[in-house]
Amino acid sequence: MAKPIRVLVVDDDAEVRQLLLDYLGGHGYQVDVVADSVQLRAELERQLPDVVLLDVGLPGEDGLSLARFLREHHDLPVIMISGAGSALDRIIGLEVGADDYLAKPFDPRELLARVKTVLRRYRRAPPAAAAEDTRRTLQLGNCRLDLERRQLFDGAGSEIPLTAMEFDLLQAFAQRPNRPLSRDQLLNLTQHRDWNPFDRSIDIRIARLRRKLEPDPNKPQIIRTLRGVGYMFVPGD
Repeated sequence: MAKPIRVLVVDDDAEVRQLLLDYLGGHGYQVDVVADSVQLRAELERQLPDVVLLDVGLPGEDGLSLARFLREHHDLPVIMISGAGSALDRIIGLEVGADDYLAKPFDPRELLARVKTVLRRYRRAPPAAAAEDTRRTLQLGNCRLDLERRQLFDGAGSEIPLTAMEFDLLQAFAQRPNRPLSRDQLLNLTQHRDWNPFDRSIDIRIARLRRKLEPDPNKPQIIRTLRGVGYMFVPGD
């Protein structure tokens, strides 16, 4: 029997914790709930979850700080949940490393759909037993993107850490070289939703990718900006 997917809920609202425990548990997920950063860190030491649902407004260390900690120390999908649903709050949440953002009050069915989407994007293929050159790889300037292992390597073979969204963006670019891609297209390809003029999540992540890929991020040659259009991936020679 397949091991149930483990969801860790971090929220100081007991009603929200109980709602998610009951609803997600009723859909076959193993749900653990904690109320603050101390309990979160203890739970991570005990067992890593498959996905974290993280409230922004926690007492003590807040959700934004914890999202940054999770991104720096663990390769886990993070969905932020917040009572503040402004565009700025959402942008900050995505900028610190969250994979998705949902405002309260939310429909549990929408949350479940987002959990499934994030997990699907994050699912990694097991390490291949075959030789390295038999795996599907794409060249990005001096870097190499391994599509099966969802990993990026520099010219010396060292891994460059990627979030799930960063990998999805790179894959979308690499599979469409020399093609202008709008922000709408990129969001549809990676998150299956449309862009709005206040949404800077694509721009933020592309800026982060340029710092990882480009010899000079201020003069990008691999992921180029097309004014009034969007972006375009230009393979290296």
